[in-house]
Amino acid sequence: MILARGGSALDAVKVAVCLLEDDPLFNAGRGSVANADGLVEMDAGIMDGATLDVGAVACVRFLYNPVEAAHAMLREPPVLLVGAGAEAFAKSRGIPEAREGLRPSMPGGRDHDTVGCVARDRKGHVAAATSTGGLAGTLAGRVGDAPLPGCGFYAEDGIGAVSLSGDGEAIARTLLAARVMRALETAAASAAAGAIFDPMTRLAAEAGVILLDREGRVGIAHNSPHFAAAYVGEGMEPVSGLVWKENNGR
Repeated sequence: MILARGGSALDAVKVAVCLLEDDPLFNAGRGSVANADGLVEMDAGIMDGATLDVGAVACVRFLYNPVEAAHAMLREPPVLLVGAGAEAFAKSRGIPEAREGLRPSMPGGRDHDTVGCVARDRKGHVAAATSTGGLAGTLAGRVGDAPLPGCGFYAEDGIGAVSLSGDGEAIARTLLAARVMRALETAAASAAAGAIFDPMTRLAAEAGVILLDREGRVGIAHNSPHFAAAYVGEGMEPVSGLVWKENNGR
């Protein structure tokens, strides 16, 4: 609806990810999982392809919608704030918080992964956002790929926008979003999405990517057994699938 009314890609990805964070089915926001200390620590990042502004937060416990805090960071000097500093910043911007911290998901988020969104608006601007509820049983303070630009997300006008989900450490080690963006400079959207396969095969890891190129063409690829995705364009009905077979696993 935001894009249909002529709104910005940036607003569209923020609202879409907020909705996913509000759904306990996914491992983000209310569906987040517990770390080794039994606590929730969430990460989120967002990028404006028009300005290359990035906002990100990590290891936050008290925010219902971490992507809102990341969005509020976009015009600030820091790119990334973590923990109590990020939560204090969010509070200063009036972003709602849970007084006692979010409770771990039961059991939906354990079966699903990071959420993300990419969008292109009528002005040709692109944006990307990613949010995660962490890795179950991981060490306290762990930060995955979701809040790291060039790893779990990236957006740049004239090239496109990407958001990733999967094994966070492998995605971060291979700068997977940057690899896909590089492929988008010369390849079609469907082919560029396949840039995830070689590095993930090398590390015996799983990942999935959604992307839009500069013209708004869609690319989706994954080497995991399941990857939920949906897309919609102007004048078309939404298309969704729980298991995408296109480019799957190669």
